[in-house]
Amino acid sequence: MRDAHPGPGMNMKKDKSTVATRQRLRYIIGDYVAVNMAVLLFNIFRFFFIGRHDTPEGLEYYLMSETLVLEQIFFPIGMLIIYGISGYYNNTLEKSRLSELNQTVSGAVIGSLGIYLLALINDPMSMRRHIYLLILILALLLFGCTYAARYALTSRTISMLKKRKLIYSTLIIGNSPRSRRTYNTIKESGSVWGHDVVGFLRIPGEKDASDLQKAWDLKDVEEICRRERVDRIIISPAKNSDDSVMDILNKVFPLDIPVYIEPDTLGFITSNIVLDDIMGLPMITLTSSRMSEWEKNVKRITDIAVSAVALLLLSPVLGILAIAVKKSSEGPVFYRQERLGLRQKPFKIIKFRSMRMNAEENGPQLSNDCDTRVTRVGRFLRKYRLDELPQFWNVIKGDMSLVGPRPERAYFADRIVKQAPYYRLIHQVRPGITSWGMVKYGYASTVAQMVKRSQYDLLYINNMSLSMDIKIFIYTIRTVIKGSGV
Repeated sequence: MRDAHPGPGMNMKKDKSTVATRQRLRYIIGDYVAVNMAVLLFNIFRFFFIGRHDTPEGLEYYLMSETLVLEQIFFPIGMLIIYGISGYYNNTLEKSRLSELNQTVSGAVIGSLGIYLLALINDPMSMRRHIYLLILILALLLFGCTYAARYALTSRTISMLKKRKLIYSTLIIGNSPRSRRTYNTIKESGSVWGHDVVGFLRIPGEKDASDLQKAWDLKDVEEICRRERVDRIIISPAKNSDDSVMDILNKVFPLDIPVYIEPDTLGFITSNIVLDDIMGLPMITLTSSRMSEWEKNVKRITDIAVSAVALLLLSPVLGILAIAVKKSSEGPVFYRQERLGLRQKPFKIIKFRSMRMNAEENGPQLSNDCDTRVTRVGRFLRKYRLDELPQFWNVIKGDMSLVGPRPERAYFADRIVKQAPYYRLIHQVRPGITSWGMVKYGYASTVAQMVKRSQYDLLYINNMSLSMDIKIFIYTIRTVIKGSGV
């Protein structure tokens, strides 16, 4: 989303992030003020409810007590953390009224129970007899105050969309009659909601629809997205062809722009992907996992926390392994290699070196059980997956996750795509230290085996959840203990 009249020289990415950041800050401030108001009103109710209005101290004395002042300071902060983890602040410019209502209700319920466990449980015995009533009143106040602030801010955004002060710049890939029907549907249903189709990209081999709309070649997609400051891409080819769609995804994934496609285009590949919509037009999003926003946040928080603790607790083990690697053969302790991550963004993966120096002097090669390039210590490390331990640092940096598809080098990724075009779909998510493919299939020594393993990774993406991650992690621990890594 962007301002309708951006300043000169403002690039697409900066404009979107600036508008979203400002809106996120408004929601955070609004929630903080709303929760403060709810807690204050609740404490006033508590004062009169327990009969202290007959005491000489009075309401002001009660509200200024040390306990209630601390509640007034820390409870709103705690609620902001709950709202943040729930994913409410993840997407601030495209909020659904229904999801906003659901998130506010669930946040109020969770917050009320939390406040009870931290504070109300210590109230006088006479108060605890009415605990259900107190929790209900607190939940209603939290919901009412918070939803009122959110409703005002969301209404402001909707108003700006209707007045076209905010615009979604949309690029349609395809220039066939079918692509034009997609355009007309968006135009008819969303013309007053700030949607703006900036043009079309021609797909090689398709017959163009003849009209005066802007159309460019697919090979120029990166330049067009940057110049037109595109906010979303819709793939709408003339014919259903998985191979051609995957070729398009190969070009657009690195752009870090939401990509949508009509649900009948990808056949079995998208059979387990949840539908989204663009102004009533059913679409499948191809650049976001099936996880809910709160699951994504919990997954990332867990990644950082577990990795930090692991590096701290395993530091003696890491030191011993580092010495063993150094003494085993000439060369550095750590091995850094470029891999493809989220949105095909390259990053340097870190591992304990398990091969001799210049192991790939004849070009990229896959390893196998009898690989003579692997050192004696390296074989032990690979057997128990200990060479992967330094990747906890990659997780903390945000390059990787604890669980996710294993990252490959661009050299091998290109060869996998030739046999399995759907492979590019794994770049929707961060790669992982361990994966469903690794625990169910293991190491791959040929491109054909890598293709088979990628099918498990695609299955993981289509069924992503926190429970699935826990299951894979348990399988990985079992693999390490059994020493079945190779």
